[in-house]
Amino acid sequence: MNLFSPQIGTSMNLTGILIVQLGTPDEPTGPALRRYLKQFLSDPRLIEIPKLIWWPILNLLILNLRPKQSAKKYARVWDEKTGSPLMHFTQMQTKLLQEKFPGIPVEFGMQIGNPALLETIKKMVAQGIEKIIVFPMYPQYSATTTASAMDCLGMALQKIRRVPAIRFIPPYYQHPAYIKALATIIREQEAKLSWKPDHHLISFHGIPISYCQRGDVYATHVKRTTFALVKEMGWSRDYWTQSFQSLFGREEWLKPYTEETLKKMAKKGIKKIFVSTPGFTSDCLETIDEIGHEAKEVFVEAGGEELFQCPCLNDHPAWIEAMKTIVEEEGAGWL
Repeated sequence: MNLFSPQIGTSMNLTGILIVQLGTPDEPTGPALRRYLKQFLSDPRLIEIPKLIWWPILNLLILNLRPKQSAKKYARVWDEKTGSPLMHFTQMQTKLLQEKFPGIPVEFGMQIGNPALLETIKKMVAQGIEKIIVFPMYPQYSATTTASAMDCLGMALQKIRRVPAIRFIPPYYQHPAYIKALATIIREQEAKLSWKPDHHLISFHGIPISYCQRGDVYATHVKRTTFALVKEMGWSRDYWTQSFQSLFGREEWLKPYTEETLKKMAKKGIKKIFVSTPGFTSDCLETIDEIGHEAKEVFVEAGGEELFQCPCLNDHPAWIEAMKTIVEEEGAGWL
């Protein structure tokens, strides 16, 4: 993936760009999902339950039941040629951003699974890179995502002797370039439809309400993204609704819930829905399957007729240009 490989020991002061993404299973199988979920659900930023209580729940219950169920869902989104959609689009984002910065190495690393963040950083350091601009693929801050990425990066750096200087790009939840990229994709996708949406649903990944009560600013960032997006789109207040998806466990999460919202809309006579997912920078299980398959089924069963799952930012030129803008701003003096 890297197009720039200086020899070790060079006297040049090198800067690199590191894209950080959550990760994806290696394949859509039970064993692969068990490895992935074990690492994912062991993150104390994600699951804020005392280890002595959570460990038996995870290892004796969840990891014996959930991998097989999740494997079936991943199989639905797995492409025959490109494999995991999240992996594919992360690779494409890296490649295309590299083209925007031809003299600067651009790499990506995963918090969960492969390529591990540690291995990517080792590779960059071995190339002589002394400064790294870290670009997390989380527009809105949450301890479960952004802070988790920082933790993962910190743990990786503990295992490296020559630690490079680091700049961590802050949340860009209302950055004009990010908002305009979202709006560009929504407009393009809506123009391709053979029908006009009755309503737009803006769905974000949820987190437990208790996390916000303890200080997580995620809900505030989501609201600011939503307001900036609807302003850019010029939508009237009765033309859009914002909701939260991807519930896990029995705790109360941020509301309204996406599937419940879709049921209510269908019963009110809203027949055609356009769903966008601005919190995800790459299409993945939560967008392609959870929205495009499961939520669509819920909507149709409740009386709806059409539900369109808008593609994420992915490798769209507007997003790649937005990434370039954000990197240039945050990397001032290093690039």
